[in-house]
Amino acid sequence: MKRSLKCLIVAAFLTPFAAQAQMPQDAIYMSKRQICVAGMYGYSSWNQYWEGSLKRENLNIGTQTTQSFMLMPVIGISKRVNVILSLPYVWTSTSAGNLMGQHGIQDVSAWLKVKAVQVGGFSVNAVVGGSIPVGNYVPNFLPMSIGLQCRTVTGRLLLNYRERKTGLYVTAHGSYGWRSNTRIDQDAYQANDRVYNTNEVQVPNTYDAAVRLGVLRKGFQTEFWAERMSCLNGDNIRRNDMPFPTNNMQATSVGWYAKVQPHNIGVNARVGYVVDGVNVGQSTSYMLGLLYQINFKK
Repeated sequence: MKRSLKCLIVAAFLTPFAAQAQMPQDAIYMSKRQICVAGMYGYSSWNQYWEGSLKRENLNIGTQTTQSFMLMPVIGISKRVNVILSLPYVWTSTSAGNLMGQHGIQDVSAWLKVKAVQVGGFSVNAVVGGSIPVGNYVPNFLPMSIGLQCRTVTGRLLLNYRERKTGLYVTAHGSYGWRSNTRIDQDAYQANDRVYNTNEVQVPNTYDAAVRLGVLRKGFQTEFWAERMSCLNGDNIRRNDMPFPTNNMQATSVGWYAKVQPHNIGVNARVGYVVDGVNVGQSTSYMLGLLYQINFKK
């Protein structure tokens, strides 16, 4: 299973990468009357970040760490239609300075994944999802905030081809994400080289694209992946200032994922690394999950 979901992209400053299998970015489906429940622990850290396009360190922060635990059920409505839910608990910390770490429940997310076309080993999949904040966290205390306190809606087109004999597959997807305005606990803020006399902040919309190459066989999956996420607009982090929800955050990441589930119980793991970015931390992330599949009788 996969991704903090801010999976609907929150930002590389905030959220560690989560898991994946029967997820919004793969073409794997639970069958009718099946539910797979995943409990996943994520860990992400960085000690360098991009202030705009300038890569730097900040000794007042040291190493920033984000950890999370996420509960995620995947429900098989049919073998071509799945519903995916997730709710993460997130906490942050730094190794230096006086910034206080934040912790709490983040946003509840829901996705509907539909296999629209299947021709041999090739499939076209449509995915739509959204998230709503449920925790009372502070959105403008980046990089310590655990989220942006905005509602999101994401649409995704996912293409997959799997060679049935060998299990080799390639998956590609592209997404567009809408994000609502967020409210902050101050009367004015500075962004885009001007002052806004309001507590309502416009959060940039996003897009992302990814390609995955792997092997999927009964009880086993492994893949290598590359992802690109970006805001559609926004400003840069000002020199020696903190990040802000209006920032144009961009990240290119690569990594590896594997799952072993020979029967009802399984485990999965993921490693990710941000190779390039703008207004994000150069994070290394890890995920480890425990999976349990429930089969309901007819």
